[in-house]
Amino acid sequence: MAAVRRIAALLDLDPDNYRAGGPLPRGWHFFMLAGDTRRSALRSDGFPGLGVPVPDLGLPRLVLGSRSVSYLDEIPIGCSVQRTSAVARIEHKATKSGPLAVVTLVHELTLTSTGQPAVVESQTYLLMPPRDKSIAASQIMIPKPVAAAHMKTVVPDAIMLFQYAALGFNSHRIHIDRPYAVEVEGYPDLVVNGGLVTLLLTEFLRCEIGSIPSSLRVRHVAPLYCNRPVTLAADSAGDGWTLRAFDHQHCLAVDMEVSVP
Repeated sequence: MAAVRRIAALLDLDPDNYRAGGPLPRGWHFFMLAGDTRRSALRSDGFPGLGVPVPDLGLPRLVLGSRSVSYLDEIPIGCSVQRTSAVARIEHKATKSGPLAVVTLVHELTLTSTGQPAVVESQTYLLMPPRDKSIAASQIMIPKPVAAAHMKTVVPDAIMLFQYAALGFNSHRIHIDRPYAVEVEGYPDLVVNGGLVTLLLTEFLRCEIGSIPSSLRVRHVAPLYCNRPVTLAADSAGDGWTLRAFDHQHCLAVDMEVSVP
């Protein structure tokens, strides 16, 4: 119950509106996937694996590539839930930038009262060699307008990143340690958590549009950075919605396909 109230606070919603027995808003289950990996088993970048230790494989950089979620049943706030998590597969690939490993984690949240799964989530992570700092930074682009039926702008700051990381017990240093993110990984600032962007998009769908997802598929195309505006955009698409997140230069960063009941 405390975690649900804190998610509401993170999203600037009234925590008192979310009480025991009521349905957990879809997308808020992320805190149940919080990693409990021992400090001694963390990767060098601090990533805990979200319940499953992710092997280093000699590839120090890790980014979220994609995510798929199926909502099979409602989770009552305060109920007992059992989580099972596993590494589903590890694929090794050779690219022009060097070796690449694709690690897929699968999580299942089962209602203890019924023994039936309520949420099944698959996450794909890309493990890569160190960034080649000899490559010049990309040229600054002139922002182009974003067109969509529904739009909203948010600015994730360091406090939001910290609160989200704390709720998910995600110690990946690119989200919480600016010197590491800039000096070691070569990013211009802290990187916004991919899961946080997914949460912001599903909340945009729930609160601004009034639609509830039955499943979603997310592609993370490019990183988003702390203290830079993010444009959320949504368009209806057949029996569902297409949601996107654009960076401060209006370049596509996250693409989400949502099915609704």
